[in-house]
Amino acid sequence: MKKDPYSRLAGRYDRWVEPAASKVRELGLRLCPPREGLVVLDVGCGTGTQLGLYARPGCRLVGIDPSPAMLELARLKLGASAELLSADAARMPFADGTFDLVSVTFVLHEMEPDLRVQVLGECRRVTKPGGRILLMDFHYGPYPFPAGWIYKAFVVWSELGAGRRHFSNYRQFMSTRCLDGLLEGAHLAGAKKLVVSSGVAAVQVIGA
Repeated sequence: MKKDPYSRLAGRYDRWVEPAASKVRELGLRLCPPREGLVVLDVGCGTGTQLGLYARPGCRLVGIDPSPAMLELARLKLGASAELLSADAARMPFADGTFDLVSVTFVLHEMEPDLRVQVLGECRRVTKPGGRILLMDFHYGPYPFPAGWIYKAFVVWSELGAGRRHFSNYRQFMSTRCLDGLLEGAHLAGAKKLVVSSGVAAVQVIGA
């Protein structure tokens, strides 16, 4: 059985990460607000916080994550309001054009560069025509002093703690201008972009 790299982190994830991530999620909601009847997929759903923001009457919420520990916490948090699956983001078990909104939150920087492109392709495939893909991840700055420097130091410390391979992928993501470089390389244009005030994270929305 493959080891779950988040088995130790899962129980502390919300306490450590969510206070900072909440600022990015607020920007995501500004660009892609919830509405009744929305069909939402969160790729790498973690503990379910992002999906919970879209819990509205008539909405269908679906999350995928490879970590059993994270999915267990998401099920506790979301209950019957979401369908949660253990699945590979590069080979999603959904038909073409299933979702109105697909979100990917602080996931792409963890992946090998080639895998990121595959995941974006899958996101486009499962998004309905006219739907949107909401991407939230780290940003290359600038980082205003002092808040930006403090947040940046916290990010680097956290990524180092996630392991050598994880940190290597993070560094590559940063060196290629993060989401900007990824979308350009995949020939996808970000329709809208917002950057948090500290400069450490950004939100981009693209159409399917």
